[in-house]
Amino acid sequence: MTLIGWLQILLFFGLVLAVTKPLGTYLFRVFEGDTQPLPRVLGPVERGLLRLCGAAERREQTWVEYSVALLAFSLFGVLITYAIQRLQHVLPLNPRGLPAVGPELAFNTAASFTTNTNWQSYAGESTMSYLSQMAGLAWHNFTSAAAGIGVALALARGFTRRPGPAGQKTLGNFWVDLIRGTLYVLLPICFVYALFLVSQGVLQNFSAYQDLVTLEGGKQTLAMGPVASQEAIKMLGTNGGGFFNANSAHPFENPTPLTNLVQMLSIFAIPAALTYTYGKMAGDTKQGWALFAAMSVLFFAGAAAAYAAESQPNAAVASVAQVARDGNLEGKEVRYGVAASTLFATVTTDASCGAVNAMHDSFNPLGGLVPLVNMQLGEVIFGGVGAGLYGILIMVVLSVFIAGLMVGRTPEYLGKKIEAKEMKLAMLYVLIFPLFILGLSAVAAVIPQGVSSLNNAGPHGLAEILYAYTSGTANNGSAFAGLNANTPFWNITLGVAMLGGRFLMIVPALAIAGSMVGKKVVPAGPGTFPTNGTLFTGLLVSVVLIVGALTFFPALSLGPIVEHFLAGAGKVY
Repeated sequence: MTLIGWLQILLFFGLVLAVTKPLGTYLFRVFEGDTQPLPRVLGPVERGLLRLCGAAERREQTWVEYSVALLAFSLFGVLITYAIQRLQHVLPLNPRGLPAVGPELAFNTAASFTTNTNWQSYAGESTMSYLSQMAGLAWHNFTSAAAGIGVALALARGFTRRPGPAGQKTLGNFWVDLIRGTLYVLLPICFVYALFLVSQGVLQNFSAYQDLVTLEGGKQTLAMGPVASQEAIKMLGTNGGGFFNANSAHPFENPTPLTNLVQMLSIFAIPAALTYTYGKMAGDTKQGWALFAAMSVLFFAGAAAAYAAESQPNAAVASVAQVARDGNLEGKEVRYGVAASTLFATVTTDASCGAVNAMHDSFNPLGGLVPLVNMQLGEVIFGGVGAGLYGILIMVVLSVFIAGLMVGRTPEYLGKKIEAKEMKLAMLYVLIFPLFILGLSAVAAVIPQGVSSLNNAGPHGLAEILYAYTSGTANNGSAFAGLNANTPFWNITLGVAMLGGRFLMIVPALAIAGSMVGKKVVPAGPGTFPTNGTLFTGLLVSVVLIVGALTFFPALSLGPIVEHFLAGAGKVY
């Protein structure tokens, strides 16, 4: 580890902190404020889209109506994206004449992009046409991110709203949240962001692929395409799918250290800002800063652990003096080095983005453990766009319940009592996550269709399986790329994991919101446990770690942890 490396990490976090309040304030105006931004320019578009959806701006929905609208819209998205892929050979904007995507891969990709996962079992430049990339995948990058923001806001409204007239229990309107998130937040930022990326050298064209002759006389084909427009929303919406197979390690996607920094910043920008938005909604910004602080503690712990692990050489070549000095550069871009690569890996798995600028499969065992644990904690370390906020709020419910047990009082949060119904729903949310990860990993580890795709044996092979289902269920999308996931078994099971990890967890979260929104607010008393201070932040961090550790530690012990000790004894995989 070096001073320069730590300064890069601190600079990045300082920028995140700087954008949190202004962007959070803007988001509050968009979704909760009295005056909408950009009304003269985009107001008519918003009203037209609402009419197209058959939605009235002022008609709010119950949690059931909100859930049905979300699920129906997502099902529509899966079907449309599946159809585009299966028909891309007869659709326009296919300069390479790429064939139709196979049925299992098309299902996997449609599920992946609908759920904001963007797991890719294919190489983008040799599988997807320009139309599939734009109309199928980039479109989902916007809508899945906006839908996640909507769910987070609905849960926040459940906690922060006072009971309405005649027992009204509404949480907003899914169509309004979806359209405003896309129109007022994602599109304007991405328009400027894409122009910045183009200025730095990211491609944006419809040109045919370029066949070149190298200096050595060999032939090379350079893929072209509308990259910058997809790259912007890929990062801002914490989507992660790369236009090219190498993702953000590709110079046409991430050409300079400046783009590398801005891409990391854009991954954290909206998830961090939503904590401040939540504080504004609660009428106490300290509530939001407490969540931000808990996320920050977990972020720094992961960043430090990954940086320390990758500053050590790979055990297989540790005897080489140059390698021992520079750390583990296997699978990393030398233009970024160890510090920027491990920071990117930490950020992308904290925030369910999944974009990579280094190959996580090439990390040292403990270096690869950090991204894995980041996801297994529930993607609550800032988390995905929207998903991070509603995930951490579920952990808040568990934390105040534990605090209530400690002091012998009925747990309450923001003056509303947490009762048996909310705890059952919270536990359902928590248990669905490991059920998919551990259940599917166990199946894949013992049947030929699962193990035949492994590139490594022993504990590293188990880590590849565990990482794949963790990434899919957590809607992250990054991978230990030694695993060949483009088989019928892996495409179908990972698609199921992605759909379950998204929608079977969203529905209990919305049900909690529906249960909480109509509850009376009890004034704080002498025995009320404050949820806006350092003590609560510490409790929240502890609950996140304990839930994750108790659930996944046995599996991790058989994978990257045992691999670390074996590597120290000279055994590598």
